Amino acid sequence: MGSGPVFDSLVMAGGGCRCVWQVGFLEVVAPAIDLRPRQVAAVSAGAAMSCLVFSGRVEEGVAYFTDRVAANARNFYPANLLGDEPVFPHEEIYRATIEHVCDAEALRRLREGPDIRVLLARPPAWLGAIPSVFVGFCAYNAEKILAPAVHPHWTTELGFGSEVVSVRECETVSELADLILQSSCTPPFTPLYERADRPALDGGLIDNVPVRALAPGAFRTLVLLTRRYDSALLPDVEGRSYVQPSSEIPIDKWDYTDASLLRDTLELGRRDGEAFLAAGAF
Repeated sequence: MGSGPVFDSLVMAGGGCRCVWQVGFLEVVAPAIDLRPRQVAAVSAGAAMSCLVFSGRVEEGVAYFTDRVAANARNFYPANLLGDEPVFPHEEIYRATIEHVCDAEALRRLREGPDIRVLLARPPAWLGAIPSVFVGFCAYNAEKILAPAVHPHWTTELGFGSEVVSVRECETVSELADLILQSSCTPPFTPLYERADRPALDGGLIDNVPVRALAPGAFRTLVLLTRRYDSALLPDVEGRSYVQPSSEIPIDKWDYTDASLLRDTLELGRRDGEAFLAAGAF
């Protein structure tokens, strides 16, 4: 492996529940290669997983989230349209998991660990908050179908901007949960959030594989994807290693009903981590 760290930077793609694959992968790989990145670029649920990993709370986080998912019967409760209970259970479970796991000690570890840099999307000035959700997600999904790429660009061309916020700026666990949910903002599964009095949308609209959130000086970067791409689409960038799941991840990104699929996703990550180490391509 030579002298110095194998990787000085880590990129955690978004992907909702699919990001649990990253946790299984790192559970195997990180201790084997002594992974100690200086910085982590993350977006959406990839930001949540990076906080679990680098706060040392993976076991507690996975257990709590799995229990909540096992107890949740549906992803959509139409009867709640007429009442006060949420129609979509995702935001409450997501926030509760972060706040349950990331206590003051976990927050201290995150401040002392690698600089976790979280990507947010900002809608263009010519669009209002609600239209920006429709335009942004339509453009994002259309590009995935018509011009698939690891690093999309259609929303940027439409005027959507990006903002990077360090987890180190969060002084409380509530602020950390706010930041992660803002980076994951995907109505109707979540409310439409604001940060500094401006709409904040899922950073994956800008780049679901947020290498742009890295600060200068990232020379050896491990990029963890959460879905499979044609190998021809994987960028060939010096000093950057893209790793993708060996097969389609079993769980959908907003499926909060099937704990067995979460466990299958975690196990796939572990197997892929073992294969990564066996291949020695790092």
